[in-house]
Amino acid sequence: MRANPAIPPVPLGLGAAGLLPFVGLALLVLIGGSEILGWTAGGTRRALLTYGVVIASFLGGIRWGLAVAQPNPTRAARDFVLSVVPSLLAWSTLAFPAPWDLRALGALIMVLGLLDQDLVGSGNAPPWFGRLRLGLWLGTGLALLAASAATAP
Repeated sequence: MRANPAIPPVPLGLGAAGLLPFVGLALLVLIGGSEILGWTAGGTRRALLTYGVVIASFLGGIRWGLAVAQPNPTRAARDFVLSVVPSLLAWSTLAFPAPWDLRALGALIMVLGLLDQDLVGSGNAPPWFGRLRLGLWLGTGLALLAASAATAP
């Protein structure tokens, strides 16, 4: 068995597909191209923010799913609690003013990517998961932070 197995094609493909709305919407926000979708500039920002909130909640769900199978009750309890925090924090960014909404969400997603490395280190997720998460958090976080620059004061 290889020490550093490749990321399986299905999670890699789905992860990359999930990154496309972040990159595409961020580009539209940055270039002012919202009319391509028939949206207002605010609508494109809102779509990006809302998609990010959904994805942050999904990332918390990963930890919840792994906690269900955790044999150590202390670790499971900790992971259950940590699994709901991303949804709550991401949801709160919907009330933040621009550009802080996208900045806070981008920072949250980047922190989650780093925290998910603990899942690999503890043996609760395979090594490829950590590499996939790092690549995705980088792309997602940078897209959100770049889009926030379009509305910076």
